[in-house]
Amino acid sequence: MDLLSAHEEAMRGFDELVGEIGDRWAAPTPCTEWTVRDLLNHLVGEQLWVPHLLAGATLEEVGDAYDGDVLGTDPVGAWRRSSAAARAEWVEDGATERDVHVSFGEIGAAEYGWQMTLDLAVHGWDLAKAIDVTSPIGETMARRLLEVFEPELEQWQGMGIFAPPVPVADDADTPSKLVALLGRDPG
Repeated sequence: MDLLSAHEEAMRGFDELVGEIGDRWAAPTPCTEWTVRDLLNHLVGEQLWVPHLLAGATLEEVGDAYDGDVLGTDPVGAWRRSSAAARAEWVEDGATERDVHVSFGEIGAAEYGWQMTLDLAVHGWDLAKAIDVTSPIGETMARRLLEVFEPELEQWQGMGIFAPPVPVADDADTPSKLVALLGRDPG
């Protein structure tokens, strides 16, 4: 599974979940400080940054444009618009071969794309748990994300990116292993 295919699958899974939120905007999520609305606000904010970063903008140039509430009175519409714009940027010729500025320096856009894919997939799991539906993370997606990120996860621990890993059985399915490594209890 290549980056753009993985990103498309993660985006589609999250998009389907957004359509199932209904009236559960205040429901708690596995991200203990966030409600469903807060979680969606985070993901919309992430998508809003994509066009800027892929165009070469720095964090300073974008500034605080996407701080605070980016959902307004139409959270689903905000998601649909921001995710469509972000996806359009990702599939432009050469987009994954650029460099982007992120909080810890300049990295390749492909690395940034994998980070965004992981964010969509894992927060998709969070959203699914919050609204009590099936997670969109399948075996193939989880396996690919583990291949890409497992070598980096140990260094991420303690940086506040993810909670400490949660133990799971050796025979747990791959999506459960993935979310457990990222501090979520798949049980």
